[in-house]
Amino acid sequence: MGQILFTPVKLGKIALQNRVVMAPMTRNRAAEDGVPTELMAEHYGQRGDAGLIVAEGSWPEVTGQAYCRQPGIETAEHVRGWRRVTDAVHARGGSIVLQIMHSGRIGSSHIKPPGVRSVSSSAVQAQGQIWTDAAGMQDFDVPQALTTQEVRQAIAEHAAAARRAVDAGFDGVELHGTSGYLCMQFMSSGVNRRSDEYGGNAANRVRFAAECLAAMGDAIGAERVGLRLNPGNTYNDTSDENSAATHAELMRQAARQGIAYLHVMRAVSDPGIDAFKLARENFGANLILNDGFDAQSAEAALQAGDGQAISFARHFIANPDLVRRMRLGLPLSTFDRKTLYTEGAEGYNDYAQAAEALTT
Repeated sequence: MGQILFTPVKLGKIALQNRVVMAPMTRNRAAEDGVPTELMAEHYGQRGDAGLIVAEGSWPEVTGQAYCRQPGIETAEHVRGWRRVTDAVHARGGSIVLQIMHSGRIGSSHIKPPGVRSVSSSAVQAQGQIWTDAAGMQDFDVPQALTTQEVRQAIAEHAAAARRAVDAGFDGVELHGTSGYLCMQFMSSGVNRRSDEYGGNAANRVRFAAECLAAMGDAIGAERVGLRLNPGNTYNDTSDENSAATHAELMRQAARQGIAYLHVMRAVSDPGIDAFKLARENFGANLILNDGFDAQSAEAALQAGDGQAISFARHFIANPDLVRRMRLGLPLSTFDRKTLYTEGAEGYNDYAQAAEALTT
């Protein structure tokens, strides 16, 4: 049987030239106001031979900003900045979607513009700290609980962000449903203490994410919308009484909407949950799998029919030509952890192509 990893596939209306997906990775190279930079266009363009790039989590409006130098998709300037990125990727034959990420309670007033609050499903502060350029490490803000009307407004903002992403040239969008951000703050029983239709049982707790997906689908077409989930994940101080059941509920609702794909990660924090099996049983096909794969294990998963594409994160940092290296069996470079979130091109755009690496 021939290799599957390097063959084309279509997820919804998103065409992939191969099944190697670049996972979304926060890299903090946007301008202070969230406008994508020329550095970012170069970075993503270098990796444009991926079948699909999922661009890093971007806030739909500034309340949802989590990190310093995190990009947004709220303003006309954001759209113009992202257009440079999508043009660079499309020039290489790749497809690219934007991950829409509302951080909710994960953030700090030292990062956001003056007067911009932090919000969540409930007024429960996350334990932990976040880096701020202005004041170093700071505790997460104490969030304000969104009113029912504000929840509906946040859903509408996700739809508007999806429309702006398409205006910026993206082939679709991916809703960030994990890592302790706003969708997960609604989903998790340990955070969500609401008494309206967005709180209580699992069907109500996943309602916010499901309605975001539906609104984004109405805005740009469900077959251009993806969802990223990580059952069992407890990152950013989230916990759930039955994470598998909660995620299965959202997977079923997402499947009924006919979205393009489900991007599913295995959780290190809960190895008792088989996230891939859960996704196959409750969502079906069009799965992008993420689990620290290399070329060999990725091919084996595709051959076994576990999913339709495989996403890689760390390997893409130091290997802009990852697809070529894996196809030819060339060695992979390792990344410098110290430059993951720093400013500038170092550790971002200065990693060598394979031919250069083999001659130095």
